[in-house]
Amino acid sequence: MKNGVYNILKARFLIDDDAMKNWRFIVFLILLAIIMIANTQQFEQKVFRIAKLSTEVKELRSEFVDRRSQLMKLKMESTVSEKMVEKEIFPSTVPPIKIKVKKEEEKTFLKKIWQ
Repeated sequence: MKNGVYNILKARFLIDDDAMKNWRFIVFLILLAIIMIANTQQFEQKVFRIAKLSTEVKELRSEFVDRRSQLMKLKMESTVSEKMVEKEIFPSTVPPIKIKVKKEEEKTFLKKIWQ
């Protein structure tokens, strides 16, 4: 056992007659380690990108909600009437009247338009 430990410490397994098998295995392990490190690096980059995109989505969602509330406020009748008063356009005091057209009158009206 003492001899085996000394051989390992002196790296005799790398220069013996059947050392080619050992070198192949060592190269294989090194390649696996490099692939594992590269894979971990790509995974971490994707995690950081996902985190960045999720914060961007949260920001955009809050901006959307803010803009939507501004739009709702601008669409309100009171806001529109205030803007129109500045331009000296006032709301009508007379309510709208619904106009009903009978079919015969509609046909004659259309004929007059097309002539």
